[in-house]
Amino acid sequence: MAMCCTSAANAQGYIKLNGLYALGGVVNPQFEVRLTKHSAFQSELVYSPWKSIDGHHMHFGIFSNEYRYYFREVSDGFYVGAAAGIMLFDVSKPQFAHGKLTFQNRYCKGYGCMGSVIVGYEWRFAERWLLDAYVGFGYLHSMYNGYSMDGEIDMYPNRPEHKQPAYPDPFNASAEWLPTKIGLSIGFLLWK
Repeated sequence: MAMCCTSAANAQGYIKLNGLYALGGVVNPQFEVRLTKHSAFQSELVYSPWKSIDGHHMHFGIFSNEYRYYFREVSDGFYVGAAAGIMLFDVSKPQFAHGKLTFQNRYCKGYGCMGSVIVGYEWRFAERWLLDAYVGFGYLHSMYNGYSMDGEIDMYPNRPEHKQPAYPDPFNASAEWLPTKIGLSIGFLLWK
């Protein structure tokens, strides 16, 4: 019982918004709660309301939860974290060609999950305000159907030669190690 009261007495909660994503019209609210002097739990939602950008599909949503360990104390300095999340998407796949980011002439609709490690730094610049800078890298696993830009489903998605199905099958999957998040969030202390 004493531990429960001590933990409740140390609790503090921040609401945050990722400024980098907001510049691109992507909404990324976050809610962080202190667990102990050195640890916190954060939940966040990333949502792109854009059905299309320059003819390319860019509609997606990600929900993730993250555990953070702070080296000094919560909301003060460097931290490391681990996150897990789920996603839904209707996006044109990006690709890098000749040193430039381009998009394939097709799009994918599906869902997936991810796990990642996070490194960041929080700086309190006023009594109730902070900045949170972070990057994350991790494993993403996606299941989806591919479509041509005119909306026709691809019944023969790109697969390795030895994994071709006996019959047409539009369902595809991919797994990659990629950056999972980047941001500069501003946070406001709701309670302490």
